[in-house]
Amino acid sequence: MTAPVIDEDVDAGYWRARAEQAEVRAGKLEAEAAALRAERAGLNARVAELAAEVARLQESVTTLSGLLFGSSSEKGGSPSRRNGRGGDGGGDGGVRPGGSRKRGQRPGGPGHGRRDRSQLVTEERFIDVDPGQRCCAECGEPSEFLGTEDSEQAGWQVKITRIVWRRRRYRRRCACPGPRTACAPPAARPVPKGLFTAGFLARLAYEKHVLGRPVHRIVMALAADGFDVAPGTLCGALKQVAPLIAPWAEAIAAHGRTAGHVHADETSWQVFEDVDGKDGHRWWLWVFVTSETTVFVMDTSRSADVAAGQLGTGREQSQLEAGRRLVISSDFHKAYQSLARIDGVDPLWCFAHIRRYFLRAGAAHPEALGDWCDAWTERIAVLYRAHHALAATAPGTEAHEDAAGRWQRAFADIDAHRILQASDAAKGLLHPAAAKVIATLNNEWDGLARHQDLPQLPLDNNTAERALRTPVIGRKNFYGSGAQWAADLAADVWTVTATAARHDIEPLSLLTDYLQACAQRGGTAPAGAGLDPFLPWTPQGRARRRSASDPRQGPGP
Repeated sequence: MTAPVIDEDVDAGYWRARAEQAEVRAGKLEAEAAALRAERAGLNARVAELAAEVARLQESVTTLSGLLFGSSSEKGGSPSRRNGRGGDGGGDGGVRPGGSRKRGQRPGGPGHGRRDRSQLVTEERFIDVDPGQRCCAECGEPSEFLGTEDSEQAGWQVKITRIVWRRRRYRRRCACPGPRTACAPPAARPVPKGLFTAGFLARLAYEKHVLGRPVHRIVMALAADGFDVAPGTLCGALKQVAPLIAPWAEAIAAHGRTAGHVHADETSWQVFEDVDGKDGHRWWLWVFVTSETTVFVMDTSRSADVAAGQLGTGREQSQLEAGRRLVISSDFHKAYQSLARIDGVDPLWCFAHIRRYFLRAGAAHPEALGDWCDAWTERIAVLYRAHHALAATAPGTEAHEDAAGRWQRAFADIDAHRILQASDAAKGLLHPAAAKVIATLNNEWDGLARHQDLPQLPLDNNTAERALRTPVIGRKNFYGSGAQWAADLAADVWTVTATAARHDIEPLSLLTDYLQACAQRGGTAPAGAGLDPFLPWTPQGRARRRSASDPRQGPGP
């Protein structure tokens, strides 16, 4: 048997080809592995991105849920653990020094005593003893009258009257020259030929804008008291009152523009009227609170030029009058940041707002940031307590010096932790939500730290937020305004009534007196010195305030 013949060249070529095929397959596999690794890295990055998005959305849901369903004010317990760890509480964000307490009179505290209601119209009614008890049951001797044992009740009766003015006319019997007849002048009316008295129109404006009752509910209330009136009739009456209130509100706004310190805020408002150059129906209601005025401005814009126009800088936002300085307490909205760049304007950012950022981060991430949130809210609480202590002491006293030291130390503590945690955030050592809050604190620190040099001013902007409560209640009840004139009237009435309330003047009586003055002027608004009795900072206005606080002094001039 012969041995097979082996062709070494063919055999080597065969294995060489097999090796090349193996290399090709290995290259393909390596490429596929690299592609899979890259795909896995991309998927991991996408997973991390989606996880971050979920965390961000969860944070938003927690924050919005707290705003929608949370308690109306910040109260009770540890701030970050309240309402399931968090809840910035909405409301005005007030911080009570020394912790929260229950509402109402403190146990053991002095009461206010029995209220004096002698100013009410008094109606005496008598309850007598049964005739059989007025004499002796044995001998029949009549009992001696000893007087009465008195108690009080308050009745509530709404009385709507129909006033018929009968103007007397006279005719001369003589033949002398001149008019033969004479007639008494027409009754004074705020609106010429109008149906309603000054008191009715004042109560209508008060019911709608101060008490927040929609017109259809006012109609129902009037019908229950026996007066049937159409909603359109009341709307027409309010429209006729609007030009009478406007000059009064403008005089208050003009006085507010001279103040050196103002609280400012804004909220959305719906005006269901198409306006040229305005898309949609979303307007903005601004409020500016000074020591003597509360001014509301309704505008289509949320831009800084609206605030600049009321604050006396001019809508072009150029500069203040020479030598004038203006301190603005507000939140961090970009409109106020824009105003802060004007020479002479000093912003005071709101500590209650920055506190809410900490609370919301703690509520959104209770496990990771609960203790961190507690620590920051406690630092801010210490600052508030120091601020109250400083205000409660007289300058030059030892107690005042001690309070001033606490005040400076509270700021130094916040500043030190701000810088330290900003460094941690830059190194990636801080939770992303916490780093975001610290970044906001850093960005706004100059406006927050300015409080250190102005301890006589509030640490927050709660004054402006509280001023917006009445309009916000009205917005919830009647959804906004159906026309531009109605929106402007709402802002003007709030300007008048909130300013009156700021001076402890009852707004309804002030509105009534003002509209009565309009009636005496033939249905036109007072001007110049005629407005002085209705401006609380004038001598006539101060006299009205004194008479309001003590009814025995009689009405003001």
